[in-house]
Amino acid sequence: MSGTSTETGTVFGIGVGPGDPELMTVKGARLLSEATVVAYPAPETGDSLARAIAAPHLRADATEIAIRMPLSSNRFPVEAVYDRAAVEIGTYLARGQNVAVLCEGDPFFYGSFMYVFARLAEDWTVEVVPGVSSLTACAAVTGTALAALNDVLTVLPAPLPDDVLRARLAETDSAAIIKVGRHLPRIRALLDDMGLSDRAQYVEHATMDRQVVGRINEISDAAAPYFSMILIHKRGAAWS
Repeated sequence: MSGTSTETGTVFGIGVGPGDPELMTVKGARLLSEATVVAYPAPETGDSLARAIAAPHLRADATEIAIRMPLSSNRFPVEAVYDRAAVEIGTYLARGQNVAVLCEGDPFFYGSFMYVFARLAEDWTVEVVPGVSSLTACAAVTGTALAALNDVLTVLPAPLPDDVLRARLAETDSAAIIKVGRHLPRIRALLDDMGLSDRAQYVEHATMDRQVVGRINEISDAAAPYFSMILIHKRGAAWS
């Protein structure tokens, strides 16, 4: 997308995929290996997952911008954090430098990059590089086809109220419940009540070394991590 600026700096919003560095796209890896300025989301303290995924492709001399923010769902997104990040990125763009902004998964599928995009796209040239999303990664590691033929696939954030989740699940053929986290016991109870537990697959940290995959009724009631998902198809398998 082209903005109104006459400067030559370009923002590349790069989806780095779900966790396995080999699942970055060829284009994303190439652009990242050329980037002299790299920005990425990071927790208030500690390391950035996006940077860790992209690390094999980073230049040793790249300038790095850590966009530090609280990651708890009730405090996200943090507008002031993205405002500051946009200003900092803009200083490099004004000098004619390109900036690669990393995003876990895909930038426009619940991705943090969309908030950077919203602040920069009117004034600067921005190119979005799609990435392998958590949705397709979870389908792959569970051997679960998401949808077939005329199936309706619904993506549902776990923090939604039970009545909303129930209504959406009742009307769809296939569903992905994302951001499970501390909502796991509540979601499990809802699926049990709707008779869907035997068709529900659970995944956490898909494609990473600490990946966990199993049937929902085989998973303990302990809170799941943020990077977890439940996949359900009412026929049991999309190809059935």
